[in-house]
Amino acid sequence: MCGRFVSARKRQELLAEFAVERDRTPQDKSADYNVAPTKQIYAVMDRTEPGDTEKPDRELRLVKWGLVPFWAKDPSGGARMINARAETVATKPAYRAAFAKRRCIIPADGYYEWRTEGKIKQPFYIHPADDGVMAFAGIYELWRPKDSEDDFLWTASIITTDATDDLGRIHDRMPMLVTPDQWADWLDPGNSDTKHLIATMLPAVPDAAGGLTSYPVSTAVNSVRNNGPDLIEPVAAGG
Repeated sequence: MCGRFVSARKRQELLAEFAVERDRTPQDKSADYNVAPTKQIYAVMDRTEPGDTEKPDRELRLVKWGLVPFWAKDPSGGARMINARAETVATKPAYRAAFAKRRCIIPADGYYEWRTEGKIKQPFYIHPADDGVMAFAGIYELWRPKDSEDDFLWTASIITTDATDDLGRIHDRMPMLVTPDQWADWLDPGNSDTKHLIATMLPAVPDAAGGLTSYPVSTAVNSVRNNGPDLIEPVAAGG
């Protein structure tokens, strides 16, 4: 799974990186080195209306991490729906409507996973070897109570898959990524080619140029109360 990640880039960097036309964020979000479920996270999406012949309307928004299906009676289950499995995201009732037309990219600098070593659950920081941005494949939803005129609650999940061999020694699941050449197809709400969309999502290759690298970090990251760049500093295993 992906249960914690790092989001330290400034909003302006993300607007440029993803060629965003509309900035829907109210203000800069502070750098977060310990993003946990239910927190506000950045999401890139295409809100082009069906049938619109104009260029894609790509925008950046803040959404709550933990998807709430549009048909849910209340939002309480969102905290348990932070990840959607790539194997079932197109068919599982909680996710299939969002996968069909509400796909997004969730930018990240890296993410954490834990491996049990003796009596210690050792956290590892996993990130691009070239320090580039990670574009997690995600889905988002809009929810509000039935017959309500309140503002919509925007929520999202990160899509995960089986980890590659090298990362599998840390955890058996990892986020799916979308490469820049596939961003437009992935975000296009009019794209209904399920087979192509699934093929668009790729696990990063740890040893390739621009792939992922990992190292142990302090167990301080275990507490959501801790934050700051010191959390991603390498330590000796067991530290």
